[in-house]
Amino acid sequence: MHDRRILMLGAAAAASTVVAGCGGRGPDAYETAVARQRERLPSQPELRDIVRFATLAANSHNTQPWRFVARPGGVSILPDVSRRTPAVDPDDHHLFVSLGCAAENLMLAAAANGRPAASAFIEEGEGGIDIDLGRGGASPSALADAIPHRQSTRSDYDGSPVSADDLRLLEQAARIDGVSLRLLTGAGQREEALGHVMRANGAQLDDPAFVRELLHWIRFSKADAMARADGLFAACSGNPTLPAWLGRRIFGFVVTPAAENRKYASQIRSSAGIAVFVGDKADTRHWVKVGRSFQRFALQATALGIRHAHINQPLEVPAARAEFSRWLGVGAARPDLMIRFGRAPAMPMSLRRPVAAVLHQPV
Repeated sequence: MHDRRILMLGAAAAASTVVAGCGGRGPDAYETAVARQRERLPSQPELRDIVRFATLAANSHNTQPWRFVARPGGVSILPDVSRRTPAVDPDDHHLFVSLGCAAENLMLAAAANGRPAASAFIEEGEGGIDIDLGRGGASPSALADAIPHRQSTRSDYDGSPVSADDLRLLEQAARIDGVSLRLLTGAGQREEALGHVMRANGAQLDDPAFVRELLHWIRFSKADAMARADGLFAACSGNPTLPAWLGRRIFGFVVTPAAENRKYASQIRSSAGIAVFVGDKADTRHWVKVGRSFQRFALQATALGIRHAHINQPLEVPAARAEFSRWLGVGAARPDLMIRFGRAPAMPMSLRRPVAAVLHQPV
């Protein structure tokens, strides 16, 4: 009750300042910016248009840890190490999964517009993905159509099951060599998985470095979200928008292990199932593959009216990951992503940085 009172007081204090805090851009400026980024591609898209769709991919903390480098006949997607999250992702696992998600979006969007794409993993340097873009007939798909509509929906779902036919479509979409998918749809399985989430969540929130890093990427107000065009905007998780100074001040009172575990319990119990993606090997090449597999799963889910959100805590704490791996029965393999899915209304969409900030010409 004390936490709830603090949050309500903070929201009330912020109510009169949120619109003013948007710098005079108007109350719908954020929604307008989101809509522009998610506009349909033109009939003859240029590389910058296709890259815009690539940036709509799922990525950890909405850090957008990628650089797109144009080259003759295609584009390379390279890691932006300035956007690493070393506390939650010390080995850059999530970073390379994010690159895989962006690559899948780019290839689907390109193919749907007459630019058939082929990818190759870059072994040298920090790694990355080379994508060659050809010329040919358009190959439209439900997955490509879903790109501007996909979102991570961090809310309770309606508890309804997903049909066997839809589960098969999700499995088919996610099928990529080197990645396996485990679907946990039984109530008992979800309850056991929830236990793993709650234990790992408590460990993370007791880690000062994790909390500092999380706070760095939270955008409490529309003004902050628009100025930075990245990070975790409070409204996208169903939280009130607050001035950044106030949000930071009350964060520790509101975001506690007990409060967050209550939230995750409600969210997981209201979900239709959990999807766990497992790469055959724990290396950057397979993390990219996991990103591609998950992005296809997420786009197929979007096309079917199914929402999804990450619950990766058991995979981000090493001790918890070992325990979760034993429970899941994957042997020495590393579970890479854990996603809940189900049906729910859409939440506000997150912003992405302008294409000009991420698309570079070769030097």
